[in-house]
Amino acid sequence: MTTGTHDAYADSRETTEGRVYTVSGGDWDDVLSDATHDERVVINMGPQHPSTHGVLRLVLELEGEIVTQGRAVIGYLHTGIEKNTEYRTWTQGVTFVTRMDYLAPLHNEAAYCMAVEKLLGIEAPRRAQVIRVLLMELNRISSHLVCLATGGMELGALTGMTAGFREREEVLHLLEFLTGLRMNHAFIRPGGVAQDLPQGYEQKIRDFIKVMDSRLPQYDKLLTGQPIWKNRLQGIGYVPLDGCLQLGLTGPILRSAGLPWDLRKVEPYCGYEEYEFDVPTETAGDCYARYKIRLAEIHESLKIVRQCLDKLEPGPVMVEDAKIAWPAQLTIGADGMGNSLEHVRKIMGQSMESLIHHFKLVTEGFDVPPGQVYVPIESPRGELGYHLVSDGGTRPLRVHVREPSFVNLQSMPAMSEGGMVADVIAAVASIDPVMGGVDR
Repeated sequence: MTTGTHDAYADSRETTEGRVYTVSGGDWDDVLSDATHDERVVINMGPQHPSTHGVLRLVLELEGEIVTQGRAVIGYLHTGIEKNTEYRTWTQGVTFVTRMDYLAPLHNEAAYCMAVEKLLGIEAPRRAQVIRVLLMELNRISSHLVCLATGGMELGALTGMTAGFREREEVLHLLEFLTGLRMNHAFIRPGGVAQDLPQGYEQKIRDFIKVMDSRLPQYDKLLTGQPIWKNRLQGIGYVPLDGCLQLGLTGPILRSAGLPWDLRKVEPYCGYEEYEFDVPTETAGDCYARYKIRLAEIHESLKIVRQCLDKLEPGPVMVEDAKIAWPAQLTIGADGMGNSLEHVRKIMGQSMESLIHHFKLVTEGFDVPPGQVYVPIESPRGELGYHLVSDGGTRPLRVHVREPSFVNLQSMPAMSEGGMVADVIAAVASIDPVMGGVDR
């Protein structure tokens, strides 16, 4: 065993299994060496700080109450999801990617499946496309509600937190009714969706819309026009448009600086070009502008959900190709757990060849032609893009995600340096980073 080249962040050594890297933070001593000024102190905000939720560490250099230097230290929630997908079939990968940005699981499922479908050269049926849009917009509402709720909690607006999570529960109850799970659904599959919507879905969705229409105006009374809330956010976390473009920021942060860049409009997918909705923008580029945009986007998502109900025409929800479609035909049992007995009898009563084919499809998966694609969509946090590489086998050769939280989090120093240490919390909350997506 020989020691490799020295690197402050990743020492390496040669082993019988190849080169092994030991990655560490390594920047603490460097930060301290910079802080030679008598009046400056370096502190850790997190990962145990309540506003960083145990998964983000901010190293801040302070001069009194002013932040002179800030940097984000990530990796506390690393799961290796991208690598894990290389050891699962293309369909099983859905179960992994849905757990990255766990506040927008359906967006991850949709983007991943659209990339697989692009490699296969297929397109999901129209009804499946509309269902995907419906689920993604419901998911966007729940994600923005979490941002408003946790942001309010971290700034002391606890009523905003209880209201935000109250409405989010309404969304999660609806998603559980539609897909079977509150989060991490694995409902969107390559070729379509796992099953059709359950009976009574339309009434459930219309009831949900009615509840949201009655409750959303309360946020304007509680927060939008509230003088303390406005004074706490206006002028804080400012990033101008040119700064957003240089840092690669997307989503509400970019739109808060005045650019109406929304992939649903500029590069439509899943038939978004058929839907009528607006792209809210602000020009202030601060925390308050980002708050207002997210609240406005909830109204726009409800507008899209209403249109989805009108566009849901009868039809298949999975491609007809039996070599790809899984599950091709699925009937849930009365207890909601597993296949119904009638469906099991049908499978077992068919030919031995069809049973073998189904077994091979589930255990081995389907082959995807060699090639590589990049498919971006508009997640609640910005451009979520999937770069998939296939070597022609039943598993991905490479899965890499352009995760908006990871890119957007780089704006933290620009938002925070020169401001008060208390405003760092407001700035990070307005970025709305989900560390499961940052670390992957």
